[in-house]
Amino acid sequence: MSDTSEIIRIAAKGDGVTADGKHVSGAVPGDVLRSDGSLDLGPHHVSPPCRHFGTCGGCQLQHADEVTLRQFVTDRVLNAAEGQEITPEEVLETHLSPPRSRRRATLHAMRIADGAVLGFRESGSHRIVDLAECHVIAPELFDTIAPIRDFVGKHGGKGAVDVELTLTDQGVDCGLKNLTVEGLEATEAALELAQRNGFARLTLDMGFGPEAMWEPEPVTITLGGVPVGFPSGSFLQATQDAEAVMIADTREWLQGASPIADLFSGLGTFAYSLADPAKLLAVEAARDAFLACKSAAGRSGKPVHALHRDLFRNPLQPDELNRFGAVLLDPPRAGAKDQIDRIAESTLERVVYVSCNPSSWARDAKRLVEAGFTLKKLRPVGQFRWSTHVELTSYFTR
Repeated sequence: MSDTSEIIRIAAKGDGVTADGKHVSGAVPGDVLRSDGSLDLGPHHVSPPCRHFGTCGGCQLQHADEVTLRQFVTDRVLNAAEGQEITPEEVLETHLSPPRSRRRATLHAMRIADGAVLGFRESGSHRIVDLAECHVIAPELFDTIAPIRDFVGKHGGKGAVDVELTLTDQGVDCGLKNLTVEGLEATEAALELAQRNGFARLTLDMGFGPEAMWEPEPVTITLGGVPVGFPSGSFLQATQDAEAVMIADTREWLQGASPIADLFSGLGTFAYSLADPAKLLAVEAARDAFLACKSAAGRSGKPVHALHRDLFRNPLQPDELNRFGAVLLDPPRAGAKDQIDRIAESTLERVVYVSCNPSSWARDAKRLVEAGFTLKKLRPVGQFRWSTHVELTSYFTR
Protein backbone atom coordinates (compact mmCIF):
# COMPACT_ATOMS: atom_id res chain seq x y z
CA MET A 1 0.00 0.00 0.00
CA SER A 2 1.35 3.45 -0.93
CA ASP A 3 2.12 5.82 1.91
CA THR A 4 1.22 8.80 -0.29
CA SER A 5 -1.88 9.85 -2.19
CA GLU A 6 -2.33 12.58 -4.75
CA ILE A 7 -4.91 15.36 -4.53
CA ILE A 8 -7.17 15.02 -7.57
CA ARG A 9 -9.80 17.73 -7.13
CA ILE A 10 -11.08 20.55 -4.93
CA ALA A 11 -14.32 20.03 -3.00
CA ALA A 12 -17.17 22.55 -2.95
CA LYS A 13 -15.92 24.21 0.25
CA GLY A 14 -12.32 24.48 -0.92
CA ASP A 15 -10.55 21.44 0.53
CA GLY A 16 -8.34 19.25 -1.64
CA VAL A 17 -9.63 15.69 -2.07
CA THR A 18 -7.65 12.48 -2.67
CA ALA A 19 -8.83 9.58 -4.84
CA ASP A 20 -9.96 7.70 -1.75
CA GLY A 21 -11.99 10.66 -0.48
CA LYS A 22 -9.73 12.25 2.13
CA HIS A 23 -10.30 16.01 2.51
CA VAL A 24 -7.13 18.05 3.01
CA SER A 25 -7.22 21.73 3.90
CA GLY A 26 -4.95 23.93 1.79
CA ALA A 27 -4.32 21.34 -0.92
CA VAL A 28 -4.86 21.57 -4.69
CA PRO A 29 -4.74 18.97 -7.50
CA GLY A 30 -1.19 17.75 -8.04
CA ASP A 31 -0.21 18.07 -4.38
CA VAL A 32 0.76 14.81 -2.66
CA LEU A 33 -0.47 13.89 0.80
CA ARG A 34 2.06 11.93 2.85
CA SER A 35 1.16 9.38 5.51
CA ASP A 36 2.20 11.80 8.25
CA GLY A 37 -0.32 14.37 7.00
CA SER A 38 2.24 16.68 5.39
CA LEU A 39 1.95 17.89 1.80
CA ASP A 40 4.40 17.82 -1.07
CA LEU A 41 3.30 20.81 -3.15
CA GLY A 42 2.63 20.20 -6.82
CA PRO A 43 2.85 22.39 -9.95
CA HIS A 44 -0.58 23.99 -9.42
CA HIS A 45 0.16 25.17 -5.88
CA VAL A 46 1.16 28.85 -5.75
CA SER A 47 2.09 31.32 -3.03
CA PRO A 48 -1.00 33.28 -1.94
CA PRO A 49 -0.63 36.95 -2.93
CA CYS A 50 -2.28 38.29 0.25
CA ARG A 51 -0.75 38.25 3.73
CA HIS A 52 -4.21 37.64 5.24
CA PHE A 53 -4.90 34.43 3.34
CA GLY A 54 -5.58 31.51 5.64
CA THR A 55 -7.10 33.77 8.29
CA CYS A 56 -9.43 36.04 6.32
CA GLY A 57 -12.70 34.44 5.29
CA GLY A 58 -12.92 36.49 2.09
CA CYS A 59 -10.86 34.01 0.04
CA GLN A 60 -10.48 30.23 0.11
CA LEU A 61 -8.38 29.46 -2.98
CA GLN A 62 -5.48 31.90 -3.30
CA HIS A 63 -3.09 28.93 -3.16
CA ALA A 64 -4.46 27.59 -6.47
CA ASP A 65 -3.09 28.69 -9.84
CA GLU A 66 -5.20 30.07 -12.69
CA VAL A 67 -5.67 26.67 -14.34
CA THR A 68 -6.91 25.14 -11.11
CA LEU A 69 -9.23 28.05 -10.30
CA ARG A 70 -10.82 27.82 -13.74
CA GLN A 71 -11.20 24.04 -13.42
CA PHE A 72 -12.77 24.40 -9.96
CA VAL A 73 -15.42 26.81 -11.24
CA THR A 74 -16.07 24.63 -14.29
CA ASP A 75 -16.34 21.43 -12.27
CA ARG A 76 -18.73 22.96 -9.72
CA VAL A 77 -21.20 23.76 -12.50
CA LEU A 78 -20.76 20.60 -14.56
CA ASN A 79 -20.92 18.33 -11.50
CA ALA A 80 -24.18 19.96 -10.44
CA ALA A 81 -25.63 19.28 -13.90
CA GLU A 82 -24.32 15.71 -13.94
CA GLY A 83 -25.81 15.10 -10.49
CA GLN A 84 -29.25 15.71 -12.03
CA GLU A 85 -28.37 13.73 -15.16
CA ILE A 86 -28.35 16.84 -17.34
CA THR A 87 -25.95 17.08 -20.27
CA PRO A 88 -25.46 20.46 -21.97
CA GLU A 89 -25.06 20.46 -25.74
CA GLU A 90 -22.29 23.05 -25.45
CA VAL A 91 -20.16 24.19 -22.51
CA LEU A 92 -18.82 27.69 -23.12
CA GLU A 93 -15.49 28.98 -21.85
CA THR A 94 -15.44 29.59 -18.11
CA HIS A 95 -15.17 33.26 -17.16
CA LEU A 96 -12.94 34.29 -14.23
CA SER A 97 -12.95 37.84 -12.92
CA PRO A 98 -9.47 39.34 -12.45
CA PRO A 99 -7.96 40.42 -9.12
CA ARG A 100 -9.13 43.68 -7.55
CA SER A 101 -12.29 43.80 -9.66
CA ARG A 102 -15.10 43.47 -7.10
CA ARG A 103 -17.16 46.63 -7.05
CA ARG A 104 -19.21 45.78 -3.97
CA ALA A 105 -18.33 44.25 -0.62
CA THR A 106 -19.69 44.03 2.92
CA LEU A 107 -16.98 44.44 5.53
CA HIS A 108 -17.18 44.69 9.31
CA ALA A 109 -15.61 47.12 11.76
CA MET A 110 -15.29 47.27 15.52
CA ARG A 111 -13.93 49.81 17.94
CA ILE A 112 -11.09 48.54 20.13
CA ALA A 113 -8.95 50.07 22.87
CA ASP A 114 -6.51 51.83 20.56
CA GLY A 115 -8.69 52.50 17.52
CA ALA A 116 -10.66 50.05 15.37
CA VAL A 117 -10.34 47.00 13.13
CA LEU A 118 -12.02 46.77 9.72
CA GLY A 119 -12.18 43.93 7.23
CA PHE A 120 -13.77 40.58 6.42
CA ARG A 121 -14.49 38.13 9.23
CA GLU A 122 -12.26 35.14 9.84
CA SER A 123 -13.60 31.91 8.36
CA GLY A 124 -16.18 30.39 10.72
CA SER A 125 -15.68 33.15 13.29
CA HIS A 126 -16.98 36.57 14.32
CA ARG A 127 -13.42 37.87 14.66
CA ILE A 128 -12.60 40.63 12.20
CA VAL A 129 -9.40 40.57 10.13
CA ASP A 130 -7.95 44.09 10.09
CA LEU A 131 -7.16 44.50 6.40
CA ALA A 132 -3.76 45.86 5.48
CA GLU A 133 -4.27 44.77 1.86
CA CYS A 134 -6.97 43.14 -0.28
CA HIS A 135 -6.55 41.56 -3.70
CA VAL A 136 -10.24 41.10 -4.54
CA ILE A 137 -12.00 44.44 -4.00
CA ALA A 138 -11.54 47.38 -6.37
CA PRO A 139 -8.82 49.87 -5.35
CA GLU A 140 -11.41 52.63 -5.03
CA LEU A 141 -13.14 50.61 -2.31
CA PHE A 142 -9.92 49.64 -0.54
CA ASP A 143 -8.84 53.29 -0.37
CA THR A 144 -11.82 54.05 1.89
CA ILE A 145 -10.88 51.45 4.53
CA ALA A 146 -8.34 53.53 6.46
CA PRO A 147 -10.55 56.63 6.86
CA ILE A 148 -13.61 54.53 7.77
CA ARG A 149 -11.52 52.58 10.30
CA ASP A 150 -10.38 55.86 11.85
CA PHE A 151 -13.97 57.15 12.02
CA VAL A 152 -15.24 53.97 13.71
CA GLY A 153 -12.32 54.11 16.17
CA LYS A 154 -13.41 57.55 17.30
CA HIS A 155 -17.20 57.29 17.05
CA GLY A 156 -18.14 53.59 17.06
CA GLY A 157 -20.08 51.93 19.85
CA LYS A 158 -19.56 48.55 21.50
CA GLY A 159 -20.90 46.28 18.74
CA ALA A 160 -19.71 45.46 15.24
CA VAL A 161 -20.48 47.90 12.43
CA ASP A 162 -21.44 46.56 9.00
CA VAL A 163 -19.73 48.50 6.22
CA GLU A 164 -21.36 48.21 2.78
CA LEU A 165 -19.21 49.56 -0.06
CA THR A 166 -20.34 49.83 -3.67
CA LEU A 167 -18.68 51.50 -6.64
CA THR A 168 -21.35 53.55 -8.44
CA ASP A 169 -21.39 56.04 -11.31
CA GLN A 170 -20.63 58.87 -8.86
CA GLY A 171 -17.98 57.06 -6.82
CA VAL A 172 -18.03 55.00 -3.63
CA ASP A 173 -21.39 54.50 -1.92
CA CYS A 174 -20.72 53.79 1.77
CA GLY A 175 -23.38 52.41 4.11
CA LEU A 176 -22.71 52.04 7.86
CA LYS A 177 -25.09 49.86 9.87
CA ASN A 178 -25.29 49.50 13.66
CA LEU A 179 -23.44 52.75 14.25
CA THR A 180 -25.16 55.58 16.11
CA VAL A 181 -24.08 59.12 15.26
CA GLU A 182 -25.35 61.62 17.81
CA GLY A 183 -24.33 65.14 18.62
CA LEU A 184 -22.69 67.89 16.60
CA GLU A 185 -19.11 66.56 16.78
CA ALA A 186 -19.97 63.07 15.52
CA THR A 187 -22.28 64.45 12.81
CA GLU A 188 -19.64 66.85 11.54
CA ALA A 189 -17.05 64.04 11.58
CA ALA A 190 -19.36 61.83 9.48
CA LEU A 191 -19.88 64.59 6.94
CA GLU A 192 -16.15 65.30 6.84
CA LEU A 193 -15.49 61.58 6.25
CA ALA A 194 -17.78 61.63 3.23
CA GLN A 195 -16.63 64.94 1.83
CA ARG A 196 -12.88 64.49 2.29
CA ASN A 197 -12.94 61.05 0.68
CA GLY A 198 -15.24 61.99 -2.19
CA PHE A 199 -18.03 59.56 -1.28
CA ALA A 200 -20.95 59.44 -3.67
CA ARG A 201 -23.15 58.84 -0.64
CA LEU A 202 -22.82 58.13 3.08
CA THR A 203 -25.74 56.23 4.55
CA LEU A 204 -26.26 55.45 8.24
CA ASP A 205 -28.61 52.80 9.58
CA MET A 206 -29.10 53.38 13.30
CA GLY A 207 -31.81 50.75 13.61
CA PHE A 208 -34.57 52.42 11.61
CA GLY A 209 -33.40 51.73 8.07
CA PRO A 210 -30.75 53.49 5.98
CA GLU A 211 -30.75 57.29 5.94
CA ALA A 212 -28.51 59.30 3.63
CA MET A 213 -26.35 61.84 5.49
CA TRP A 214 -24.39 62.85 2.40
CA GLU A 215 -25.48 62.60 -1.24
CA PRO A 216 -24.43 65.60 -3.34
CA GLU A 217 -26.23 64.20 -6.38
CA PRO A 218 -28.54 61.18 -6.82
CA VAL A 219 -26.51 57.97 -6.85
CA THR A 220 -26.94 55.84 -9.97
CA ILE A 221 -25.59 52.71 -11.59
CA THR A 222 -25.57 52.56 -15.40
CA LEU A 223 -27.25 49.43 -16.78
CA GLY A 224 -27.52 48.91 -20.52
CA GLY A 225 -26.60 52.57 -21.06
CA VAL A 226 -29.35 53.76 -18.71
CA PRO A 227 -28.51 55.47 -15.38
CA VAL A 228 -30.70 53.74 -12.77
CA GLY A 229 -31.18 55.09 -9.26
CA PHE A 230 -29.25 52.93 -6.79
CA PRO A 231 -31.11 52.35 -3.50
CA SER A 232 -28.72 51.77 -0.61
CA GLY A 233 -27.77 48.10 -0.30
CA SER A 234 -29.31 47.05 -3.61
CA PHE A 235 -28.14 43.94 -5.44
CA LEU A 236 -25.53 44.45 -8.13
CA GLN A 237 -23.42 41.91 -10.00
CA ALA A 238 -20.12 41.78 -8.13
CA THR A 239 -17.87 42.63 -11.10
CA GLN A 240 -18.47 44.61 -14.26
CA ASP A 241 -16.56 42.11 -16.41
CA ALA A 242 -18.76 39.18 -15.29
CA GLU A 243 -21.87 41.29 -15.78
CA ALA A 244 -20.75 42.08 -19.34
CA VAL A 245 -20.26 38.38 -20.12
CA MET A 246 -23.67 37.47 -18.68
CA ILE A 247 -25.37 40.25 -20.65
CA ALA A 248 -23.60 39.24 -23.87
CA ASP A 249 -24.83 35.67 -23.42
CA THR A 250 -28.43 36.71 -22.81
CA ARG A 251 -28.41 39.11 -25.77
CA GLU A 252 -27.14 36.39 -28.12
CA TRP A 253 -29.51 33.71 -26.84
CA LEU A 254 -32.62 35.91 -26.83
CA GLN A 255 -31.99 37.63 -30.15
CA GLY A 256 -35.25 38.12 -32.03
CA ALA A 257 -37.49 37.26 -29.07
CA SER A 258 -40.15 39.78 -28.06
CA PRO A 259 -41.73 40.42 -25.67
CA ILE A 260 -39.38 39.06 -22.99
CA ALA A 261 -40.24 38.50 -19.32
CA ASP A 262 -37.28 39.35 -17.08
CA LEU A 263 -38.04 37.62 -13.77
CA PHE A 264 -36.28 38.59 -10.51
CA SER A 265 -35.13 41.58 -12.52
CA GLY A 266 -33.68 43.73 -9.73
CA LEU A 267 -32.69 47.19 -10.92
CA GLY A 268 -32.81 46.05 -14.56
CA THR A 269 -29.33 44.58 -15.10
CA PHE A 270 -30.55 42.56 -18.07
CA ALA A 271 -33.75 44.42 -18.92
CA TYR A 272 -32.10 47.61 -20.16
CA SER A 273 -29.54 45.69 -22.22
CA LEU A 274 -32.22 43.57 -23.90
CA ALA A 275 -34.83 46.27 -24.42
CA ASP A 276 -35.19 47.98 -27.79
CA PRO A 277 -36.01 46.36 -30.09
CA ALA A 278 -37.41 43.77 -27.64
CA LYS A 279 -40.21 44.78 -25.29
CA LEU A 280 -39.43 43.86 -21.68
CA LEU A 281 -41.51 43.07 -18.63
CA ALA A 282 -39.22 43.44 -15.59
CA VAL A 283 -40.68 41.68 -12.54
CA GLU A 284 -39.21 42.33 -9.08
CA ALA A 285 -40.39 41.89 -5.47
CA ALA A 286 -38.03 44.31 -3.69
CA ARG A 287 -39.94 47.59 -3.66
CA ASP A 288 -36.94 49.95 -3.80
CA ALA A 289 -35.42 48.10 -6.77
CA PHE A 290 -38.77 47.98 -8.57
CA LEU A 291 -39.31 51.73 -8.14
CA ALA A 292 -35.78 52.52 -9.34
CA CYS A 293 -36.26 50.34 -12.41
CA LYS A 294 -39.66 51.85 -13.15
CA SER A 295 -38.40 55.41 -12.79
CA ALA A 296 -35.42 54.76 -15.08
CA ALA A 297 -37.71 53.20 -17.68
CA GLY A 298 -39.81 56.34 -17.76
CA ARG A 299 -36.79 58.60 -18.21
CA SER A 300 -35.03 56.43 -20.78
CA GLY A 301 -37.95 55.87 -23.11
CA LYS A 302 -36.90 52.23 -23.52
CA PRO A 303 -39.73 49.68 -23.81
CA VAL A 304 -39.35 48.37 -20.25
CA HIS A 305 -42.43 47.88 -18.11
CA ALA A 306 -41.64 47.30 -14.42
CA LEU A 307 -43.99 45.11 -12.37
CA HIS A 308 -43.94 44.80 -8.57
CA ARG A 309 -44.64 41.14 -7.80
CA ASP A 310 -43.32 38.48 -5.42
CA LEU A 311 -42.55 35.53 -7.68
CA PHE A 312 -42.07 33.17 -4.75
CA ARG A 313 -45.60 33.73 -3.47
CA ASN A 314 -47.18 34.60 -6.78
CA PRO A 315 -45.25 33.24 -9.79
CA LEU A 316 -46.32 34.10 -13.31
CA GLN A 317 -48.90 31.53 -14.41
CA PRO A 318 -48.77 29.52 -17.67
CA ASP A 319 -51.40 31.67 -19.38
CA GLU A 320 -49.37 34.79 -18.53
CA LEU A 321 -46.08 33.22 -19.63
CA ASN A 322 -47.57 32.09 -22.95
CA ARG A 323 -47.77 35.74 -24.05
CA PHE A 324 -43.98 36.03 -24.15
CA GLY A 325 -41.43 35.03 -26.76
CA ALA A 326 -38.91 34.10 -24.07
CA VAL A 327 -38.20 34.27 -20.35
CA LEU A 328 -35.04 35.31 -18.54
CA LEU A 329 -34.68 34.63 -14.83
CA ASP A 330 -31.95 35.43 -12.30
CA PRO A 331 -33.32 34.27 -8.93
CA PRO A 332 -31.71 34.36 -5.46
CA ARG A 333 -29.66 31.41 -4.18
CA ALA A 334 -32.76 29.38 -3.33
CA GLY A 335 -33.61 29.14 -7.03
CA ALA A 336 -37.11 29.45 -8.47
CA LYS A 337 -38.85 26.12 -7.98
CA ASP A 338 -42.49 27.28 -8.19
CA GLN A 339 -41.83 29.67 -11.08
CA ILE A 340 -39.96 26.93 -12.96
CA ASP A 341 -42.96 24.61 -12.46
CA ARG A 342 -45.19 27.23 -14.11
CA ILE A 343 -42.69 27.66 -16.97
CA ALA A 344 -42.68 23.87 -17.45
CA GLU A 345 -46.49 23.95 -17.73
CA SER A 346 -46.43 26.80 -20.28
CA THR A 347 -45.85 26.72 -24.03
CA LEU A 348 -42.63 28.77 -23.78
CA GLU A 349 -39.82 27.60 -26.04
CA ARG A 350 -36.87 29.75 -24.90
CA VAL A 351 -35.56 30.21 -21.33
CA VAL A 352 -32.35 31.85 -20.15
CA TYR A 353 -31.47 31.05 -16.53
CA VAL A 354 -28.72 32.98 -14.73
CA SER A 355 -27.83 31.47 -11.37
CA CYS A 356 -25.60 32.13 -8.33
CA ASN A 357 -26.10 28.60 -6.98
CA PRO A 358 -25.33 25.56 -9.18
CA SER A 359 -27.23 23.23 -6.82
CA SER A 360 -30.60 25.00 -6.93
CA TRP A 361 -30.09 25.70 -10.65
CA ALA A 362 -29.53 21.98 -11.35
CA ARG A 363 -32.74 21.09 -9.52
CA ASP A 364 -34.68 23.64 -11.57
CA ALA A 365 -32.91 22.63 -14.79
CA LYS A 366 -33.98 19.03 -14.29
CA ARG A 367 -37.62 20.15 -14.12
CA LEU A 368 -37.21 22.03 -17.41
CA VAL A 369 -35.61 19.02 -19.09
CA GLU A 370 -38.43 16.79 -17.86
CA ALA A 371 -40.85 19.26 -19.45
CA GLY A 372 -39.18 18.88 -22.85
CA PHE A 373 -36.47 21.55 -22.75
CA THR A 374 -32.91 20.94 -23.93
CA LEU A 375 -29.95 22.62 -22.25
CA LYS A 376 -28.31 24.15 -25.31
CA LYS A 377 -25.55 26.24 -23.74
CA LEU A 378 -23.95 26.51 -20.31
CA ARG A 379 -21.24 28.91 -19.10
CA PRO A 380 -19.57 28.70 -15.66
CA VAL A 381 -18.74 32.11 -14.16
CA GLY A 382 -16.33 32.82 -11.31
CA GLN A 383 -16.78 36.49 -10.47
CA PHE A 384 -15.94 35.99 -6.78
CA ARG A 385 -12.28 35.29 -7.46
CA TRP A 386 -10.50 32.90 -5.07
CA SER A 387 -13.78 32.05 -3.33
CA THR A 388 -15.92 28.93 -3.55
CA HIS A 389 -18.92 30.99 -4.75
CA VAL A 390 -19.73 30.02 -8.35
CA GLU A 391 -22.27 31.33 -10.87
CA LEU A 392 -23.45 30.47 -14.37
CA THR A 393 -25.51 31.37 -17.41
CA SER A 394 -27.62 28.78 -19.24
CA TYR A 395 -29.88 28.59 -22.29
CA PHE A 396 -32.81 26.14 -22.70
CA THR A 397 -35.02 25.56 -25.74
CA ARG A 398 -37.80 23.16 -26.65
